[in-house]
Amino acid sequence: MLELEPLCFSSECPSRALFDQIADKWSMMVLAVLDDGPQRFNAVRRRLQGVTQKALTQSLRRMERNGLVAREVISLSPVAVQYQITPLGRTLQQPFRALHEWTLEKLPEVDAARQAFDVAQGRGPLHDTAAASIAA
Repeated sequence: MLELEPLCFSSECPSRALFDQIADKWSMMVLAVLDDGPQRFNAVRRRLQGVTQKALTQSLRRMERNGLVAREVISLSPVAVQYQITPLGRTLQQPFRALHEWTLEKLPEVDAARQAFDVAQGRGPLHDTAAASIAA
């Protein structure tokens, strides 16, 4: 079993804030999109259906501050900005791929657990659109 220092669960622990930032759904998806190479903001936004401009901007800023992505201003007319994964950000690719593979592999088991839970709660099976869209 993984042993963690008790301070890791403290609200004051810096690792807790970093974990929250890298485990954020948009951060994980942005890194997956940027795995193809440097991309402009709007290209990233188009690939991430459902992300708002504000949420993407905040996510990119946090990742840039944490050293996971680099922002480059391209002096064209009009000025453009592109983002790319840094070497530090690349170190997250393998764990994120493993998590994604686990998600796809275990989705049927999770869906069955959800349905069993809903039945036990007397709510009947609920259709989870997120699970359905992942399985498609």
